[in-house]
Amino acid sequence: MADHLGKNTVLTAGFAQIPKGTTLYEVSTMVGCVLIIDADHDVICDASFTFVMDKTSEFLVSLLLGKSVADGMQEITQVVQERFLAPGQGAVLQAIRAAALRYHEKKL
Repeated sequence: MADHLGKNTVLTAGFAQIPKGTTLYEVSTMVGCVLIIDADHDVICDASFTFVMDKTSEFLVSLLLGKSVADGMQEITQVVQERFLAPGQGAVLQAIRAAALRYHEKKL
């Protein structure tokens, strides 16, 4: 289990529709993203995704750990675009953005 129990953390989720015509769409029409964010530092300390294959989720989580959601998602967007070269990349980014946006709306 990740070390987020002793921190001021919040759990937020976002979802996005996977584009029709992709293989991923045949398995699931939506992708979900859950982020656990250290609210004192706006940093992702854990995450999960609703992919059938665990490796996909594990890889995405490894890209997000320690990243800030305070800078407008620039670093997260860049790393996902450069390193997650799979169908549904845009949907993954939209789900992450939706989760981060929900976090920021509640934090204000």
